[in-house]
Amino acid sequence: MKYLRTRRPASRATALLTAAAVPAVLAASLAGLTPAYATATSAALTTARDQIACPRGFVCIYPEINFDGQPYVKRAVDGSVRHLPDYIRSKGSSIINNSSRTARVYQKDNYTGRHVCVGRDGGTIGDLRSYQLNDTTHSLKNNDTLCGA
Repeated sequence: MKYLRTRRPASRATALLTAAAVPAVLAASLAGLTPAYATATSAALTTARDQIACPRGFVCIYPEINFDGQPYVKRAVDGSVRHLPDYIRSKGSSIINNSSRTARVYQKDNYTGRHVCVGRDGGTIGDLRSYQLNDTTHSLKNNDTLCGA
C-alpha cells in the first residue's frame, strides 16, 4: 500500500509574499515581448477581417488580390453572367470557386476575349495579374465543362 506525503500549509506571511511577487515577476519577464506580440496580432486581425469568405456553392470575384475587399458573389447553379455588375466590372483581381461547376472569367462581355478557368470545389486564383486579367473582368460563365477541355 502506498502512502501519500502531504505538505504542511505555508504560513500566511509566506503566502502573501508569494502572491505579491508573482505578478511583478511575470510582468517583468513579458515586458520585452509585449510590443512585438501586440503588433503581430493586430496585423493578423486586420488581414483576417478584410478577407470575406466565399460560401459553398458560390463563385466569388474579389476587387483586390489575395481575396480582399467586398466580393461579387454568384450562386453557380443560377447560371452565367454576360455583363458583370458595375461595382465589380473591370475590377476583379482574385477569384474563389466553391461550387461544383467550373467558372470562367472573361475579359469582355458575352464570354469573349481572354479568359481563365477556375476549377470547381475550392479552386482559387489569388492574383489575376499573372493571367493578364487583373481589373478586366467583364463576364462569368459557370458550367460543367472541365478546365482545359
